[in-house]
Amino acid sequence: MKLKNLSIKHLFKYKYVKLIILTITITLAYHIFREQSVFNYVNNFQALSYLGVFIAGILYVFLFSAPFGIGYFVALIPSNLYLAAIIGGLGATVADILIFKFIKISFEHEIDEVEHHPVFKKFSHRLKTKLKAKVRLYLMYLLAGFIIATPLPDEVGILMLAGLKKINLFWFGVIAFITHTIVIGLLLGIRI
Repeated sequence: MKLKNLSIKHLFKYKYVKLIILTITITLAYHIFREQSVFNYVNNFQALSYLGVFIAGILYVFLFSAPFGIGYFVALIPSNLYLAAIIGGLGATVADILIFKFIKISFEHEIDEVEHHPVFKKFSHRLKTKLKAKVRLYLMYLLAGFIIATPLPDEVGILMLAGLKKINLFWFGVIAFITHTIVIGLLLGIRI
């Protein structure tokens, strides 16, 4: 097969390309961080480990780089677990805030269109008649916080929160920081 026949256009004609790429990245990260030499390499740079934790926190946020962030957290044996969790949570929060600002600015028109769609209006009306406003809001925060905390794509949880008209950046950052810090702390505490 000639190299010129291989192109991005050909790659995306297949179904489930993103799931295939995700599976490849998970498999690759697993095999990389399973190696004892990588484990030793990650832990030999104690002076740079907190910078590495911050960068791994940023990687943890994005779907295709999350397996590498998780692998780094699991492989690292930090001298201070709590400080490492906080620094990783800060890295993840910085990435989430950047995504939030991007989505808030670039998706604002589409979010407004979705809110005026008949299916969304019907669903929203049912929620409004069944649940009080505060309960709906807390459920939205809880679900979005869960999605943001897990290795699921943060973009989905951020999009949910960006759709809320009244959320400000400070409270979004607090939610992202707390959820990421807890989960990263758990990942740092895992020993294989």
